[in-house]
Amino acid sequence: MLKITKTTESQLIELTPDRIETGAWINLVRPTADELSAVESITEAPQDFIRSALDPEESSRIEIEDNHILVLINVPINHDSHVYEYDTIPLGIIITPDYIVTICQEYNDVIQNFSETRFRYFSTFKRTRLLFQILYRSAMIFLKDLRQMTRRSDQIEQDLRRSMKNEELFQLLDLQKGLTYYSMSLRSNKVVVERLLRLCSNPQVSHIIKFREEDEELLDDVRVEYDQAIEMAQIQTDVLAGMMDAFASVISNNLNIVMKFLASITIVMAIPTMIASFFGMNVPVPWEGHPLGFIFVGFIAVLMTIAAIWVLWKKRLF
Repeated sequence: MLKITKTTESQLIELTPDRIETGAWINLVRPTADELSAVESITEAPQDFIRSALDPEESSRIEIEDNHILVLINVPINHDSHVYEYDTIPLGIIITPDYIVTICQEYNDVIQNFSETRFRYFSTFKRTRLLFQILYRSAMIFLKDLRQMTRRSDQIEQDLRRSMKNEELFQLLDLQKGLTYYSMSLRSNKVVVERLLRLCSNPQVSHIIKFREEDEELLDDVRVEYDQAIEMAQIQTDVLAGMMDAFASVISNNLNIVMKFLASITIVMAIPTMIASFFGMNVPVPWEGHPLGFIFVGFIAVLMTIAAIWVLWKKRLF
């Protein structure tokens, strides 16, 4: 999908490729080959810049070529809140002398936040500030998802205390995998932010990135939010790792208790069987002809069973 917009004093207007204006924002989501070619023709950006975000394995980085700057970051993708799947995907942001271009293979909350209802909070003319706002928004979504992960892990912990099912352990594994993706993306994005700080003071790119005084505070906020998200992800990773180890030990201990109980039951049940086997042999046995012989044998079996149960109970095997 290709969408070209431009902010005015009163609204966010949509443009067409054949009537594009300076200061427009070109947004590509799941682009077709024709849309990619049209954007390459409009912006004259390098082809590898335009297509870099379409590779899900691309890492966060900054590249400069001629009058174009590529800022590639990883952002959280939309996920089903009932499934709790967490993953990231590359988002490419290209700054040109006349336009700002965003490219992503999936719809995401970062770009969708800049909608018609929020046009007063951003300007497509201020390309550098819009870039910083996209970075800030991505950090905020990372933090929101990390808080959701914390609440979800607490809920799973409560379920595990009651049920000890494999399903809850698999959910913890999914959370741990999502945290790994988030931690890697946050650290690589932080490197991009640090390089942007240095790049903004470089006079060689000042004609592309126009760094205003009011943008400095926003970029500092971006750095602070990423630092907080990285720390929060690390803490949550440590908590989940400790929780997994603890519950693995609990499950192993519960299995030992069950096996110990079953072994005790086997010992108790073996005593009457053993006595019945002795008196059922085809040889002379005590009370063979006595009318109460069966009662005597049964009484001995019950007495010895009770004695075994008492001994096992004293040894805490029941």
